[in-house]
Amino acid sequence: MKVLVAVKRVVDYNVKVRVKSDGTGMDLAGVKMSMNPFDEIAVEEATRLREKGVVTEVIAVSCGVTQCQETLRTAMAIGADRAILVETDVDLQPLAVAKLLKALMVKEGAQLVILGKQAIDDDCNQTGQMLAALADMPQATFASKVEIADGKASVTREVDGGLETLSISLPAVITTDLRLNEPRYVTLPNIMKAKKKQMDIFKPEDLGVDVAPRIKTLKVAEPAKRGAGVKVPDVATLVAKLKTEAKVI
Repeated sequence: MKVLVAVKRVVDYNVKVRVKSDGTGMDLAGVKMSMNPFDEIAVEEATRLREKGVVTEVIAVSCGVTQCQETLRTAMAIGADRAILVETDVDLQPLAVAKLLKALMVKEGAQLVILGKQAIDDDCNQTGQMLAALADMPQATFASKVEIADGKASVTREVDGGLETLSISLPAVITTDLRLNEPRYVTLPNIMKAKKKQMDIFKPEDLGVDVAPRIKTLKVAEPAKRGAGVKVPDVATLVAKLKTEAKVI
């Protein structure tokens, strides 16, 4: 069974992002980039499934600029068998990525797609759901435990009231949550091995997919800075301020 794992190149979670002076987007000049943390969990889970003998091949997929090859090499160092880059300079939106993943899923004959529940740069939380809808496949989002047997996947997910377990038939889409696993440390020998693994590069037109943006960003601005707090002498003054100034009670 083949598994596609989608990985995205994003600004490293330790970096404080800056808005461009003209408000057209984020300033990425000289900024450290890395794999989206949720996608790293997805690669780890797919690798564990292969180590259990449930999966035969793990294929890492990334869509974006040429530098995404670095992210794919990291995925292969974690455990992916090979990689596919859909190279484009277009600012890809979730719908375009979902269409590309669907085309690759059909091309590769994959029975399972695992991806992070969201990317930390746009926080859209849409790609997995859109892929499932486009491909007419069952989906299980926010997975905290995944087990596969007899052509079905049992997925435990966290909900407001506790835990919910779903049984879905394959092929399917699964999106990962933080508590699914702890990604392994990437060792130097595995990094060197990843350099020799196969990486195929396609263009969106090779897959017959139109990736033109459907949404236009008008302006990007930093959030307003919070004002300093105010000390009050007693509870009565606090209640009065909440009523008259904050108007929350």
